[in-house]
Parts: sequence; C-alpha cells; structure tokens
Amino acid sequence: MAANNRRMSGKKGAQIGSGGQRRRGLEGKGPTPPAEMRKGHKKNRIANAKTKQTVRRPAPRGRGGKGTSELVVGRNPVVEALREGVPASTLYVQQFIDNDERVREALQLAAERGGINLMEAPRPELDRMTNGLNHQGLVLQVPPYEYAHPEDLAAAAYDDGEDPLIVALDGVTDPRNLGAVVRSVSAFGGHGVVVPERRAAGMTAGAWKTSAGTAARTPVARATNLTRALEAYKKAGIVVVGLAADGEHKVGDLEALSGPVVIVVGSEGKGLSRLVGETCDYRVRIPMPGGAESLNAGVAAGIVLYEAARQRG
Repeated sequence: MAANNRRMSGKKGAQIGSGGQRRRGLEGKGPTPPAEMRKGHKKNRIANAKTKQTVRRPAPRGRGGKGTSELVVGRNPVVEALREGVPASTLYVQQFIDNDERVREALQLAAERGGINLMEAPRPELDRMTNGLNHQGLVLQVPPYEYAHPEDLAAAAYDDGEDPLIVALDGVTDPRNLGAVVRSVSAFGGHGVVVPERRAAGMTAGAWKTSAGTAARTPVARATNLTRALEAYKKAGIVVVGLAADGEHKVGDLEALSGPVVIVVGSEGKGLSRLVGETCDYRVRIPMPGGAESLNAGVAAGIVLYEAARQRG
C-alpha cells in the first residue's frame, strides 16, 4: 500500500529513459562572447556601424577608374602580347584554323599562364568582333586597366618610408612612350606615373608591351584634371618639377630632386601646356650639346629619373 501511495504522490521523480537531459541542463554554454559579438549590445551596434563604413569606403587602388577593354588582333601581335605578359582574359581561336607555329605558341602561352579563357569561334563572329580587321584567326581580349588615384602613389611611398618619386605626363599620346616611362620609373625606384584622363595615352596593350612587364608592379594613376592633381601634390609638400627646353635650371643642378618630387614631362613637339607649366615649382632643361631640339618623353623621363636616383644615392 505504501508503494501505491508513492506512485500516486504528486512529486515528480527522475523519469526512466531521460537520456541525461537533467545533466545536460546543468552544463554551461561555453565562455561568454565579447560585447562586440553579443547581439543587441551597444558595442555590437558600434562594431556593425564601423563595418558598414569600411564596406562603403572605396579601396585605395582603382579610384582613378577603369579603362576600356581592348582587342589584340592577328597572329604575330597576339603571340607578342602573350610573350610580354600583357593581361588577357580570353583568347579567341577561329574554328578550323590552320594550325601553324604561331597558333600553337599562342595556345601554349595562354595555357601556361592560366586564367585565360580559350574560346573557339567561327570566322564571321571574329570578323564582327574586329570590325573586319585581318585577325588571321586569333584575337586576344585585354581587360580594362584599373587605374590608381594620384593620391595613392604618394601615400604608398610614405607608407614605405620613402620620399615620393612620381612622373606625370602632360599631352603624351603615344602608348609606347607611356610604356617606356613606366619602365624607367620602375628601373630608378619611382612610385608611379600619372596621366590625364583626356587627350593622353592610356595603359593599352602597346603600353604594356613597351613596359617589358614592369607595368605589373608600377602603378599608373589617372587624373581628371592634371593641373589640380599637381596642385594637390604641392599642398602635400611635394615639389613639382617640369621639363622644358627653356627651363631656368639645369637638371643636374636641381637639388630638389633629392626629396619628394613629381617630374612633369610634356609632349615631344609642344612641351608643357601653359597651365601645367605655371603650376610647376621649377622648370628644368636637359643640356644637349649635340643640338637636338627635343627628346621623346621616355628618354627625357629616364634622364631626370637617373639624376633623381643619383642624388638620393
């Protein structure tokens, strides 16, 4: 009877087959997460707001915008572009193409580099893509170049504990000259090249080829207005030096090249534009005993960059 009373009592005892639920209920849930991770906490809201601001803030590279995509057309140009490391996204090959040595080399180079899509296309499609140019069955698509912002070049130099050494091009329209300048900047420890957004050479496949691969590690920035970009450099304490045939100073005598400096190079025929020339702190000339009237932008920039590197020694 006592046993029956125990069964009828309202007290709850341990249930058979509970599976250790009571034991698990006594277990902790691990260490308390920090306030920044606890939903609803003030610090969590602040952390989320900072994250959103970071996402909205543009990256330091690429604020100069992007160029346009480009097509390299023809067997020899395509092979040369692939040899020189010109960035490429897709190699188009004509269906039923005559498989000569250049076609085989193009396919091999594209496969070895990786990241290049191989697309087979009928001849009419390639004719349409190239507006009827003599593509010889090979077309290489070069993706848009991502330009830096002029401010990024100086910031990167200061981050490395160095005085900025930058070249700005005024009215230089030949991509090969731009490529040669990029190569010289890389050779003499410069921090980049600035080009205007309009009426100026951009980073095309031709510029990449002339740079001999140095464009992969030397940034090119694009300025909406070159004069304003130079004025911003001056406000940041960077000396602006312009090259001019009638410059007041000889390039070897200008000590300003030993510090933070932007070297401005004009076109071979017209030189510096009026506003850009007036913005420069100094105008220097390269003595030419041989009597040549001018040098192309790539050669002129190389001479001044060498002198700057020598003074920084």
